[in-house]
Amino acid sequence: MLPVLFRIAFTSLWMQLLLYAVAVGVVASIAVNGWRGAAGPVDPKTGKAAPASLQDKLQRAGGLTLTGAVMAYFGLLYMLPEDAFPGGKGEGLPVHTYGVLLASGFICAVVVAARLAQDEWRRVTFVEGQGFVDTEGPKRREQVIDLAFWVLIGGLLGSRALFVLVNWQDYARDWTQAFSLGGGLVFYGGLIGAGLAAYLFAHRYDLDFLRLADVCIPTVSLGQCLGRLGCFSAGCCWGDMAGSHSHTGVMFPGSGVVKDLFGQWGRSPSLAFSSQADDTRFVVEATGQVLHEAAPGAVRISDWVALHGTTLPVYPTQLFESVGQLVLFVALLYARRFRRFHGHIFALWLMAYAVLRTTVELFRGDLERGTLHGLLESLGAQGLAGAVPLEAWYNVSTSQFISLCMFTFGAVLLARHRPAGEAPGLGPTPSAA
Repeated sequence: MLPVLFRIAFTSLWMQLLLYAVAVGVVASIAVNGWRGAAGPVDPKTGKAAPASLQDKLQRAGGLTLTGAVMAYFGLLYMLPEDAFPGGKGEGLPVHTYGVLLASGFICAVVVAARLAQDEWRRVTFVEGQGFVDTEGPKRREQVIDLAFWVLIGGLLGSRALFVLVNWQDYARDWTQAFSLGGGLVFYGGLIGAGLAAYLFAHRYDLDFLRLADVCIPTVSLGQCLGRLGCFSAGCCWGDMAGSHSHTGVMFPGSGVVKDLFGQWGRSPSLAFSSQADDTRFVVEATGQVLHEAAPGAVRISDWVALHGTTLPVYPTQLFESVGQLVLFVALLYARRFRRFHGHIFALWLMAYAVLRTTVELFRGDLERGTLHGLLESLGAQGLAGAVPLEAWYNVSTSQFISLCMFTFGAVLLARHRPAGEAPGLGPTPSAA
């Protein structure tokens, strides 16, 4: 595990000036591309966009510039020290393995989705002087690339919003912490936020949302395949106790146990270690059984990790889901040739991922993700919370509840578009003789 690849410090004047120059350059580049990429209204007869007016260019460039400036502000606030930027945190630029893999997954997903969109909307026509050319595919490919920006924004906002909602008792005392750079993200929140952004984008550019979803949704699994490897490197989304005799158990490090690519000792522990360091429950080391009271052969979890400098062996749930997402991506790409309606692949993904996530959740051990027990406890219903023990099978997590809703929606979407006279999974029913 390599949580941080390396860290860039902005302590010298020339490094600070370089960072300011990069920030200005990025915002300027966003503004220029927004101006150039503006398009006017689409002619319903020809399907072509008219030349953009000055107002169209200003609106698009202004909106993207404002978004870029806000992102640059928070970036400078995090990286620069206070003497170089008011209120600066001075954290520098730590290149986390999690961030690299998450960004790699997003880029791969966008590239594959753009290529699939070009194939999906391919329309070959004869153009005098050019011969047979695809007049529709390249346009849709560019639209999917544009969509990626809004999906990114919607995904970040949605994932952060759901994290705050699940852990709202931690932010009730100071709601401004919800906008801090610390804290976590939740995949399902990101999925909902990205889905809403995609729906609004499709409505704006007169795209069939379900058809667009069929094209893009398999690539979500591709991105998550790499993203979960990032979770493994950071030690988040960890599994339940596996027991010392388990062959699948892994241990996540504390601070000062791992090095970066340049041999420097890590400054912060894995998230799994931080959580277990504060866990006052007891565990039977050999079996991984967690207890709320001391018992023969059991040791307090926080004492064990403080002594060893690593977590107890836990299930590598991040790797479980990563493999499952890769299988799902390949399977849905193959299933595209058999789809019967727009939204078919989308419905299959909703159902398949719900099953995969619910299964993986059975092995999860991070209580921070939100459970029924935690929700009842945060609402002050201590009696009801006591009736739902942390380790009970019916103490469902937030993700399991959302998975149930997703599976139901996918099943309804699939059933509504099933042709009349066709039995589920059996194909067309022959008429009676």
